[in-house]
Amino acid sequence: MAAEILCIGTELLLGNITNGNARWLAEQLAVLGVPHHRQLVVGDNRERLIAEVQAAAERCRVLITTGGLGPTPDDLTTEALAAAFATPLVEHPQVWADIQTRLEARGRPCAASNRRQAWLPEGAALLPNPTGTAPGMIWSPRPGFTILTFPGVPSEMRAMWEATAAPWLQAAGLAEGVFASRMLRFWGVAESNLAEQMADLLAGSNPTVAPYAGAGEVKLRITARAADRAAAEALLAPVEAEIRARAGAACFGADDDSLAAVVLALLRRRGQTLAVAESCTGGGLGAALAAVPGASDVWLGGVIAYANSVKQGLLGVPAAALAGHGAVSDPVAQAMAEGARRATGADWALAITGVAGPVGGSAEKPVGLVHLAVAGPDGCSSEGVRFGASRGRSWIQTLAAGEALNRLRLRLLQA
Repeated sequence: MAAEILCIGTELLLGNITNGNARWLAEQLAVLGVPHHRQLVVGDNRERLIAEVQAAAERCRVLITTGGLGPTPDDLTTEALAAAFATPLVEHPQVWADIQTRLEARGRPCAASNRRQAWLPEGAALLPNPTGTAPGMIWSPRPGFTILTFPGVPSEMRAMWEATAAPWLQAAGLAEGVFASRMLRFWGVAESNLAEQMADLLAGSNPTVAPYAGAGEVKLRITARAADRAAAEALLAPVEAEIRARAGAACFGADDDSLAAVVLALLRRRGQTLAVAESCTGGGLGAALAAVPGASDVWLGGVIAYANSVKQGLLGVPAAALAGHGAVSDPVAQAMAEGARRATGADWALAITGVAGPVGGSAEKPVGLVHLAVAGPDGCSSEGVRFGASRGRSWIQTLAAGEALNRLRLRLLQA
């Protein structure tokens, strides 16, 4: 019998919060080799929560819950779990004392409602929370069925998992081998084309290969199962090598690599620097670069130049280019890139100017048209790319920033 994940919170059902906890827990279960076949979300409703827990007890061996452990009236998890198995709640004085101490250390008042967090079902073991006030529990309300509860705050959940839950699961004998995964990342190739190219590999059973599409990026996850980690990694290696060989330069990295991180690493190895000039992306390209730790030794900075006057004044874009070709054009994109190089002294520069919409387009220059320029020691090149208007402004901006980075990556690989 496999494990199940139950995430609790009306905010999840309403879409106010992305359910990243379920994904993270699923990845951790895979690392431990613990199979899980179902993920559920239930709102802050006592009766529905009780029903879901009772149903899970008939299907799985371990139920992992997140959310609903706080002190407010809508935090129902602990009480509902106890009710689901007709078990009384028992106060843990040490937990209450610890809650008061932590809140006092943070200069926060300790409301009477916080005391609710010190009550657990009779027979439940405490699952300590090293960073927050809401403890979890490990509880077996019936033979062959165990519940592990975690708060919904991701940082607290992860700390508790690593300190207590993961060792418990390893010792519980639930593993069916060990899983190892690798996520290969691609730019400049459609998901359907990549799937056709890798059709025989996608049909494999161990390792499995599965495609995922995002905003301009396509991913292939390779997952292998074996008796131990080394054996699983050995199964991954030849499949990864084959995929990389078939995809060529379209594969830009793996796992946590981003296009920005890959570009910065290439520049760092060459001892070169980068600047950016942005119009329609409004700083999105710079934000992608700044998100990479250590970016400052390569990325010198940039200019967000929305108005033509700023393009002229800070980047030196000729008035004649703006008047003759318009702000969304190759000559202006090239002048922006060269202006960024000149202003910062960078070896390379990227420039983006376009129509992100939803208004401002024309028959000649529709929404989704973006001109991208790459300037470097060997010259400046630019091209207009049509990303389309159907997916909206944010989509166009994300794709434009990614495409600019990828064009620089390819230039660097060829240089």
